Amino acid sequence: MAKTAVLGFPRIGEKRELKKALESFWAGKTTANDLELVAKTIREQNFNTLKKITYIPSCDFSYYDLMLDMSFELGIVPQRHKNTGLDGLDLYFAIARGYQKDGKDVVASEMTKWFDTNYHYIVPEFEVATKPQYKPFKFVKLFKEARDLGYNTRPVIIGPVTYILLAKAHSGADRFAHFESLIEAYKNLIQDLINAGAKDIQLDEPALVLDLDDNAKQLYKKAFGEILRLDCNFHLATYFESIKDNFDLVKDYKFTSIHIDKTRGGEALDYVLANIKDGVKLSLGVVDGRNIWVNNYETSLASLHKAIAKLGIDRVIVASSCSLTHSPVTLRHEKDLPEDIKEFLSFAEEKVVEITQIADLASNIIGSETLAVNKQILANRKHSKAVHNHQVQDRLKTLDGNYERAAKFETRISKQNASLKLPLYPTTTIGSFPQTQDVRKARSDMKNGKITLESYNAFIKEQIDNCIKIQEEIDIDVLVHGEFERNDMVEYFGEELGGFLFTENGWVQSYGSRCVKPPVIFGDVYRKNQMTVEWSKYAQSKTSRVMKGMLTGPVTILQWSFVRNDLSRDLVCKQIALALQDEVLDLESAGIKVIQIDEPAIREGLPLKAAKKAEYLKWAVDCFKISAYKVADDTQIHTHMCYSEFNDIIKSVADMDADVISIETSRSNMELLEAFVDFNYPNAIGPGVYDIHSPRVPNTKEMVELMQKAAKVISPANLWVNPDCGLKTRGWTETKHALIEMVKAAKQMRAGA
Repeated sequence: MAKTAVLGFPRIGEKRELKKALESFWAGKTTANDLELVAKTIREQNFNTLKKITYIPSCDFSYYDLMLDMSFELGIVPQRHKNTGLDGLDLYFAIARGYQKDGKDVVASEMTKWFDTNYHYIVPEFEVATKPQYKPFKFVKLFKEARDLGYNTRPVIIGPVTYILLAKAHSGADRFAHFESLIEAYKNLIQDLINAGAKDIQLDEPALVLDLDDNAKQLYKKAFGEILRLDCNFHLATYFESIKDNFDLVKDYKFTSIHIDKTRGGEALDYVLANIKDGVKLSLGVVDGRNIWVNNYETSLASLHKAIAKLGIDRVIVASSCSLTHSPVTLRHEKDLPEDIKEFLSFAEEKVVEITQIADLASNIIGSETLAVNKQILANRKHSKAVHNHQVQDRLKTLDGNYERAAKFETRISKQNASLKLPLYPTTTIGSFPQTQDVRKARSDMKNGKITLESYNAFIKEQIDNCIKIQEEIDIDVLVHGEFERNDMVEYFGEELGGFLFTENGWVQSYGSRCVKPPVIFGDVYRKNQMTVEWSKYAQSKTSRVMKGMLTGPVTILQWSFVRNDLSRDLVCKQIALALQDEVLDLESAGIKVIQIDEPAIREGLPLKAAKKAEYLKWAVDCFKISAYKVADDTQIHTHMCYSEFNDIIKSVADMDADVISIETSRSNMELLEAFVDFNYPNAIGPGVYDIHSPRVPNTKEMVELMQKAAKVISPANLWVNPDCGLKTRGWTETKHALIEMVKAAKQMRAGA
């Protein structure tokens, strides 16, 4: 019969138990032992869910991030963090979150997106003095824990080439010069797992789906040549795209199995079947680990039958496409979802069942009744009136492809300057202000009927009033209303749009303790009513300063939602863009002259293969422009992007034609600004001057130094001063302190101009 595999499982717990435990530990309310007890309980629950799977993953649990875990295990810790004198979890979290205590002030390591997902990883730092060396941290411990619980597991390890390709070198170091010692550290780790009883090891090498240069290809040959000498069953896992172009790099090595992602790299199947070596198993990722729709069993079985016909059933593994950590944990706690939509959904726990059922169908262990049920669910979805809206579909047909603003930037900025009357180096924030426990409680109480909508709205007005007062006292130039009425920058808009629905516990990890609950786009999208206009009008009425309207852009709403898979993503995105266009024009009519349409996810959505990038960028840019292009010249359109490498998309960023773009640059020490300089970016830029993802508060001098670096390469007339992201997750005390320092920095820059 066909074997089964899951490449990884969510580690947050069914109801975000890990998040709560982490934040309690960070606050000093609980001990490391308390944290570990919660973590161990989650792992035991996961193993119980996976008990019918042939290859159960272990070591995929992390307190923060698997890349950070690998760095810690390999002894790759930045010297500045070593200098704190911390060790164990304290040092681990200092790398992830920064450290500002006991007279020490150390910034966190850089954080960026994991391939084209909304998951973040901590970027490994190679310094000249870096000496990779195996230092046991978690892997052997977690494998033994699973073994002692009675589970024969397959440890999951991020492979050495993916690790080093995603790392960065600092202070003149060459990260590739450390590769041989890195491989030795890997071999020692793997040998330690073998000594502990591991028979199978999953080696994750998602970089194998990228367009690799000759250096990367040589690294793979070195790595595989060394590691596969060890006496173990190695299972190579690739995902997120097709391995076809790089399959020749792996086909001659004695892997026990090679995994391909059929949901996103399915075109590789025929090539792999024609070239896979005798005896090597094919792990076929037919169950989508990154979306939440019920599997099409007929489609999955068609691929499996093709593989079985070529290889035989003993050499085929039915698997998730990637780790299920990108999916919510379980549907069991979803009590309020409409039943006619809920039957279309499948979370991580349900995907495990799908994997076992598909394997049983392929092995003829279960009959056609299971297949018939699946076919009926898919038919119900295809004909659902809740899914299909003909008015929305007709509006799409009116788009003509011309989405340019009426005037060029030079003309627009002149009119905007005359209208807005802002100083040099104008200051603003990205949008959100701290969401305190009181704010979250009020929202929860309103949803649960404990307070009336009128009482809730009065409370939100008080929060806005206070936020405006604080911004005016600090002397920020362009204000925001703080977004206190918003739970999440995507979820809020999804609640106001037709075609969306929401779960109660559909959480997925973004980074560390940060979890998001993506909306579910199940049908055609349209704006039901105005979404932000009344709050923006109210905020503007409370100040004589410029008030910025805040919207989340169409691509980001798409990227950070679970998107229907029965319609192409570009058409779904255009539906969202048209809905946002209605909101932008209503904001403008209400007197809001600065409107920010955030698009932090445009870079994240970029296809991993170069050949597919141009098509995506064309429709992604079009969607942003559809939402904004009809405004008057003197209405200033802002956008925001964070944690993005812009070099390969800078022309498309310019094509978006936003009047002002704010970007993350603080963690990278203005490194990300180089793309805009090299390209000679024509419009205005707000390079973030401090990192909001760390509780550390920088001083004025640091911010001035960053702005001085920016002013050397960007005209001061085109420079804004702002944090690198929204302030929702920070506390009020640190927020005020940081913004006071930021405004001082801007005023120093003006004085020196």
